[in-house]
Amino acid sequence: MIACPSCGHENIEGTDECEQCQQPIGDAYLPPPTSSVEEGLLTERVAVLNPKVPITVEVSDTVQQVLDILVNKGIGCVVVVDQGRPVGIFSEHDALMRLNTDTPASKDRPVVDFMTPNPRMLDNEAKVAFATQRMDLDGYRHIPITDRDGALQGIVSVRDILRYLTDKLASEQQAS
Repeated sequence: MIACPSCGHENIEGTDECEQCQQPIGDAYLPPPTSSVEEGLLTERVAVLNPKVPITVEVSDTVQQVLDILVNKGIGCVVVVDQGRPVGIFSEHDALMRLNTDTPASKDRPVVDFMTPNPRMLDNEAKVAFATQRMDLDGYRHIPITDRDGALQGIVSVRDILRYLTDKLASEQQAS
C-alpha cells in the first residue's frame, strides 16, 4: 500500500491517483532523499510554510473593490468565496492579463467575471513537495489550503516556499 502524500489515504501500489482525494501520487515512488532539504520537502507538511490567513472577497465584489484591496494590503491575490466556500482566486496576474487596458471599463463588473475559477487547493496535511509540484505544473503563485472538509484554512505563496528553501539550505550549510 502507498500512502497519499496529500491526504494520507492508503492506496494500492501502482495507482497514479489517490482514490480518496484524486491527487496524483506518483511522487510516492521517489527514491530516498539525498539531503536534508529533499527530506524536508518530502516529509514536512504545508503547515511549516506558515500559511497566511487569506483575504477573501465575495463573488459580487467589483473589480475596483478587489484591486483596492490588493494594492492597499500589498498582497498578490484574494480568494473569491461564495457562501464562505472558495470558488476562485483573483491575482495580480489576473489583473494584468484579463483586465489589461480594459480596467476602466471593467472596474464596476463583478470580480467573478475575471477570477481564475475552481483553483487547485491543497489539504492542510499535504507535503511541501506537493505544494511545490502544484505551483510548478499548474503555473500558480498561490495555493489555498483547506481542511479535510474543504473549509479555507490559509494560503501559501511561492514566496513562502522560497523562504522555506532558503532556511533549509542555510541550516544544511551550517550543519556541514
